Amino acid sequence: MEAVLFFLRWIHFLAGITWIGILYYFNFVQTPFFAETDAAVRTGAVQKLVPRALWWFRWGAMFTFLAGILIYLIRLHEMGGGLFFNSSYGATITIGGLMGTIMLLNVWLVIWPKQQIVIASANQVAQGGQALPAAAAAGRRAALASRTNTVFSIPMLFFMGAASHYTSLMGQSGARGVFWLLALVIIGLVELNALVGTQGGTKKPLDSVSGALWFGFILTAIFYLLFLVLT
Repeated sequence: MEAVLFFLRWIHFLAGITWIGILYYFNFVQTPFFAETDAAVRTGAVQKLVPRALWWFRWGAMFTFLAGILIYLIRLHEMGGGLFFNSSYGATITIGGLMGTIMLLNVWLVIWPKQQIVIASANQVAQGGQALPAAAAAGRRAALASRTNTVFSIPMLFFMGAASHYTSLMGQSGARGVFWLLALVIIGLVELNALVGTQGGTKKPLDSVSGALWFGFILTAIFYLLFLVLT
């Protein structure tokens, strides 16, 4: 079992680096570049570069999740539900895993389907046709979900790391139910914005790279303080 867990962790780390690395590439490099370049270069990149990056992106996410959920279930079985969920490891890995799972769903159910519309539109334009009417809105929704994943990645990685390397994080408070209620509400509101939120002329945190990063670090600080006080 030790060998199984080791190889699962290795796969989890390797796939996770691939996934999150490409996520940061999309948000920190590609999106600003697309905003500054001309339409012909952007169309060519959407045709030839973006599909390749998205392939590694979505399958990196899938293998990260599959390895992670197997590790989670093995440790849950080993420790038993009562001990697992009342331990610092169980609590931190659960909240980190919850955000990671939402990020996976954003990749496969929001970002990838919307980007398929954008890619189809770019292909049509390159062949002399008109852009698809739904392409602009699809691109915006994919971008918003991707920025949301960037926000979630910061507290997700914090709590994933804390599971094995900050084992004294959870105290002896009896308000753990309150923590989980607040955490679920906060995570739900952030995700709701990715799914149905709109951003108009006013500047909002997810409109810029620095805003998304600050949002992620502030969210991490909020979860950290709630964890210290309520668990």
